[in-house]
Amino acid sequence: MGLTALIFSLGAVVLAEMGDKTQLLAMAFATKYKATKVLIGVFVATILNHALAVGVGHLLTRFSAAQVWIQGIAVLSFIFFGLWTIRGDKLEGEENRTTKFGAIATVAIAFFIAEMGDKTQLTTVALATRFPTSPIWILLGTTMGMLIADGIGIIVGVVLCKKIPERKIKLISAAAFIFFGLLGSYQVMRNDLDLNTDIIVLIMTTLYALTAAAAIYLMRKNSATPMEDISALSCPVRKTNQLE
Repeated sequence: MGLTALIFSLGAVVLAEMGDKTQLLAMAFATKYKATKVLIGVFVATILNHALAVGVGHLLTRFSAAQVWIQGIAVLSFIFFGLWTIRGDKLEGEENRTTKFGAIATVAIAFFIAEMGDKTQLTTVALATRFPTSPIWILLGTTMGMLIADGIGIIVGVVLCKKIPERKIKLISAAAFIFFGLLGSYQVMRNDLDLNTDIIVLIMTTLYALTAAAAIYLMRKNSATPMEDISALSCPVRKTNQLE
């Protein structure tokens, strides 16, 4: 169970982080500071932030009487995260945050604040409720997932100065989240609520229709506003990447 939780949480956070606001933030900071210092700051912030998220998720599992509803909300949240991914995030000045304590502390503080209530933190809470016996594995998996996704963003967007196809990444990530959300919803209804087949089919059909309608609306809304490549943040100012 521990290894399953590790692999699942790692994959989920990599998907959640690709094109997310905090990945953009990592790339923006990598144009100001050395990539190694950015990743150390990301690591420190993620450990603290996701430990808090795992703690909240683990605390929710203590309410045994509400376990079915907690599991139901957790799996439905994956559909929500998928739609959130399609909608996308933008930086709101977090990359301009500075401190007097140096690059690592600056990145760590900015990341910790940016992650509060963000998709990856909420994903970690949901994962902790799905794997209640593996909190350490969830923390390890989500932390590794953040480092992998942000490392990919920095290497491809900043070091190699290549364009990252943001729209394709978001759609693939969203599809994966929605798939697991729908699958988890079916499992909760079948195994936990023990509903009959006709009711499950009705609920799943309705859920699928609502999800598809929301996804189509968000994709059309996004297509009306051209997306910038993720690498646009970094390539023009790559020369500053050696700053302490």
